[in-house]
Amino acid sequence: MTTRGHDMPFGTKVSDFGVTFALWAPNARTADVIVDNGIPRPMSSFGDGWHKATVMEAHDGSGYRFCIDGALLIPDPASRFQPDGPFGDSRVVDPHGFFWLDDRWPGRPWNEAVIYEAHVGAFTPEGTYAALTDRLQDLRELGITALELMPLADCQGARNWGYDGVLPFAPNESYGQPSDLKRLIARAHALKLMVLLDVVYNHFGPSGNFLHNYAKRFFTDRHTTPWGAGLNFDGAGSHVVREFFIHNALYWLEEFHFDGLRLDAVHAIADDSEPHILAELAERVRAAIPDRQVHLILENDNNEAHWLERDERGRPRFYTAQWNDDLHHCWHVLLTGETQGYYKDYAENPSRLLGRSLAEGFAYQSEVSAHRAGRKRGEPSRQLPPTAFIAFLQNHDQIGNRAFGERLSKIADPSRVSLARAVLLLSPQIPMLFMGDEWQASSPFLYFVDFADDPTLSDAVREGRRSEFGRFEAFAIAELAARIPDPTLVDAFARSKLDWSECRSPTHAHAYDECKELLSLRVKEIVPLLGKRFDGASGDQRNDIIDVIWHFESERLRLILNLSQRTANVSAGEDARTIWQSEGVEADGKTIILPPWTGRLLGSWKM
Repeated sequence: MTTRGHDMPFGTKVSDFGVTFALWAPNARTADVIVDNGIPRPMSSFGDGWHKATVMEAHDGSGYRFCIDGALLIPDPASRFQPDGPFGDSRVVDPHGFFWLDDRWPGRPWNEAVIYEAHVGAFTPEGTYAALTDRLQDLRELGITALELMPLADCQGARNWGYDGVLPFAPNESYGQPSDLKRLIARAHALKLMVLLDVVYNHFGPSGNFLHNYAKRFFTDRHTTPWGAGLNFDGAGSHVVREFFIHNALYWLEEFHFDGLRLDAVHAIADDSEPHILAELAERVRAAIPDRQVHLILENDNNEAHWLERDERGRPRFYTAQWNDDLHHCWHVLLTGETQGYYKDYAENPSRLLGRSLAEGFAYQSEVSAHRAGRKRGEPSRQLPPTAFIAFLQNHDQIGNRAFGERLSKIADPSRVSLARAVLLLSPQIPMLFMGDEWQASSPFLYFVDFADDPTLSDAVREGRRSEFGRFEAFAIAELAARIPDPTLVDAFARSKLDWSECRSPTHAHAYDECKELLSLRVKEIVPLLGKRFDGASGDQRNDIIDVIWHFESERLRLILNLSQRTANVSAGEDARTIWQSEGVEADGKTIILPPWTGRLLGSWKM
């Protein structure tokens, strides 16, 4: 057994002499700490906005708040737990009070990753860390190797996607205690499952953030984001802001033993300084944890390939992989015919863009984006290995940002979805499933929040949601817009919970079995290739026929897809070995005969 804790200049530190409290409040004249509703204890000023105090009577489990200028009561911005949410007391947590049994866990190689994205609250009826822990064995049996949790940072209310977090060090109390989260991770490691966490370093949520009142330098008006003023990563006082988020990353990786982080929407992080905050964060993480496999993932609409560069040994210099939105968008257009919004960029010849995305990673590699008002988007990515890209057919955004939260299985032809799923799970890019994908769950995944204590904000969210979809022809009529589920009501959350009884029901079992078989085939045929040197890929896309070849040292992998409405004949080449093929695909000598919307995956052959 071992204990773990991450030392940082923020928050609390438990010792034999009590608890030391530290707060950065550069706009405060005075700061006090109030422990267990006792008398205010003055904090000493240490320059540059720092205030500290050691309270001998404080201990693990003590409640506390800070008082700014004798008037404003605030939670600790680096609180490790908020049992009553962001407007309540913070709680002292001694990380060394939890004993781990996974001290020999080295992590897993990235080439073995099969990611499963989940929302803790909607994953089970109970919606807790403990209930999710009880389902980990199911994920392992399916063939999942990495569980990715949507953000856990504490925010207002009992239900939220997690992107409204205001206290980024405090695991959301709606799901249980911090020790429950640690037990989940320890159990996952015992089952050889990695656990990844989605973190938000581009903004704070709209309710419960007090930093504007006493640490104005946390923000800057030189940069703006879709959520308001940008975070100050490059101006006066930015050193402390940078340290706050870097320590947050290290905190989750060291104190909770997460195996990696997914950084949300980094295209909304503005930093004109050197090194860029993304570079410094990655370098600090890799230097601090050299003896364990830790994986850093980006969501980056700018398609900036330089963050995914590999060194001479093929290891990531900065970030391990990026969510491949291009690949999703291509599939979505092909499967649904929808071309509004950002899908407009993929409406013209989506099969060609899909082929490029399969072979080279990004479909947009500095090409003009019509959706982005003619701006160029992306950087060349064909030099990167396929494992630098995370492929998916759905995720929380792509489902939940639909008005009614429909999953792909509700809006597309099942046989075509089946083909896309096979390509997803057998391509050399890293596959990701959203919870319930494996059995084509019938439950939607709706957008939901809980700002019940702030009616004005609730009204703004509700009307903003309806206004957003009002731009679409289908919701232009007021009575149709009124049908959009209200995200502030508990019903939106309740309807988004998975119904686990579906998993083995006759309607859904076929999809589950198919998914499990494909993942088993991936372990046998694809994962061994990903451990070899990648020597590039080539692709040929003509008339909705996609032909991609990936080269791994002396071995090759070839995917042929017929996404047209007619039967296609394709040369198989010499000594080709079939790994997988759609039902109905045949061979006539050296010719492969593919009916409409079918495919075949081939192994090594002579060129």
